[in-house]
Amino acid sequence: MRLLDRYLFRELLTPLAYCLGGFLIFWISYYLFTELQEMQERKLHLLDVIEYSVAMTPEFLVTILPVVLLLALLYTLTNHARHNEITAMRAAGVSLWRLCVPYLAVGLAASVVLFWLNEWCVPRSTNWAERILDRHVQKPDDAKMQKTPLTFRNDRARRTWIFSGFRFKTAEMIRPKIFWTLSNGSLRRLYADRAIRTNGVWTFFDAAEFEQANDNAPLIPFFQTNVLEMPEFDETPAEIQSEIKISSYEGLRNSRRADIPLRVILSHLRLHPNLPRAKASWLLTKLHGRLAAPWTCLVVVLIAIPFGAASGRRNLFVGVAGSIFICFAYFVIQQVSLALGSAGHLPAWLAAWLPNMIFGTTGLVLTARVR
Repeated sequence: MRLLDRYLFRELLTPLAYCLGGFLIFWISYYLFTELQEMQERKLHLLDVIEYSVAMTPEFLVTILPVVLLLALLYTLTNHARHNEITAMRAAGVSLWRLCVPYLAVGLAASVVLFWLNEWCVPRSTNWAERILDRHVQKPDDAKMQKTPLTFRNDRARRTWIFSGFRFKTAEMIRPKIFWTLSNGSLRRLYADRAIRTNGVWTFFDAAEFEQANDNAPLIPFFQTNVLEMPEFDETPAEIQSEIKISSYEGLRNSRRADIPLRVILSHLRLHPNLPRAKASWLLTKLHGRLAAPWTCLVVVLIAIPFGAASGRRNLFVGVAGSIFICFAYFVIQQVSLALGSAGHLPAWLAAWLPNMIFGTTGLVLTARVR
C-alpha cells in the first residue's frame, strides 16, 4: 500500500471511529431510556441491561452505518480541501479518481459488512434480545405462541394448513386442519387436536381424516386415531414461521420498509410461485430492497466525494450540513420509490434500486466535473 493510501485511510478511519462510537452511544442511550419502563417491568438487572445493549447493537449498526460513513467522509474531505491538500495531491499528478480508491474500498467493505449484519446478525441478535427480556419475568402477552388463526398454503404440494396457534420454540401446532388434493382429484381433510414435527416427520394427535369426492360432496370418515405420522407432509416449521412473519409484515405501515430477511422472502416465493399481482409486487419490492440496501454505503461514498473534494477553504461544519441534506433527500426518495414499487406502480427492481441509481450516477457525474 502506498504511503498516500495509508494517510488517506488513517484520516478517514479516525473520524469514522469517533462518529461510530458517538452515534452508538447516543442511539443505545436513547433506546434504553425509551424502554426503561419495560425493563423495570421485566426486572432486568444491570448485567442484563448491558447484555441487552450488546444484543441490540447489530440492529443499531445497520441503521447508522451509512449515515456515519457519509458524515465521516464529508468531514475528512472538507478538512483536506480546507488545507489545500487535495489541490497539492492533484498538482503532484495524482488524479481525483486515484485519490478516491481508499474511500471506495471502505465503502465496498462497509456494504459487505452491512449485508452480513442484515442477513445473519440482526435476526439472531433480535432473538437473543427477546430471550434476555424474558429471563426473569414472562408477560402474559409474550409472543411465545401465535394465537391468531392462520392459514399456511403450500401451492407446490396443493396443501392448505389452518391452525389456531403455533408455538415457535417447540414448533407445536394447535388444532390444525389440513386440506389437500390427491392425484385422482379427490379431496382429503385431516383434523387434529395438535401436531408437532419430530425427526423430520409431522405427528398428529387425536387425529381424524376424511375424504371428499369434490368440493360439494359430503365428508366421508376415512379413519380416526390417537397418533398419526404423516411423512409425506414436507412442510417445515421454518417455512411456517416464515409465513407468519410475512403475514405480520403485511399492511400499510410496513409497505415502505425493506426489512424482511431474504431467506424468509425466498421461502415464501418458493411455496407460492403464483402469487396475486398485488402481493407479488409488494414482496418482490421487499426482495430487491433487501439486496439494494447494503449498497447505500458505496453510494454515499460516490455522492460525498464531489461535495467534499471541491477546492476552497470552507468551514468543517459544511460537511455536517451536507450530510444532513443528503441523508434527508436519499430517505425521501427511497421511501417514495419503495411505496410506488409495493403498490405496483413501478417495477420491483426499479423501485428498490432507483435511489442508488440516482445518487450513484449523480456522484459520478459531479466527481467528473470537480476542478
